[in-house]
Amino acid sequence: MAAKQNITVAIDGALLKRARAIAARRGLSVSALLADELRAIVADDTAYESARRQAMAALQDGLPLGGAKITDRGALHERRRVR
Repeated sequence: MAAKQNITVAIDGALLKRARAIAARRGLSVSALLADELRAIVADDTAYESARRQAMAALQDGLPLGGAKITDRGALHERRRVR
């Protein structure tokens, strides 16, 4: 595991009081509670970025819609049974 680093966070007293209560119910310290939440945020962001890259690649490649490519515009207008 990587070495841990301490940080300072400035929050108002009411928020700290509620955070302590939540941490206590979960059997955690406020520090562990914040670390868990930050881990979840980073994991969600990583998953989002991965999904975004895949979606952008799919848009670049195009989606297979099953139609044939029409290379001659005249042939497009010569089709008999359009409707």
